[in-house]
Order: sequence, then C-alpha cells, then structure tokens
Amino acid sequence: MNKFAMAALGIGAAYLMRNKDARGKLMKQFEAMSGPSSKKESGNTFNPS
Repeated sequence: MNKFAMAALGIGAAYLMRNKDARGKLMKQFEAMSGPSSKKESGNTFNPS
C-alpha cells in the first residue's frame, strides 16, 4: 500500500479506538450486513476451556 492509504488507515483506527459511539455504530453496520446468519442464530461457537 502507499503511504497515503496507510496514513488513512491509521487515522481511522485511532479514531475508532478513542470514540466508543463510532465503534458501536460501525459494529451495528457490520452486523446488519452479515444478514440472517448472525451469531444469535448460530449460537456461541467459542469454547474457552
């Protein structure tokens, strides 16, 4: 990637790390894009033991 793209990516990541509301909105958008096959229907597949 070129320097401009990397700088934009870094600025965006820093913004999301500092702004809790923006993180929440972004997560809701990703969940909406995932469609009907969401975590709620498939169950929790993470097993820490």
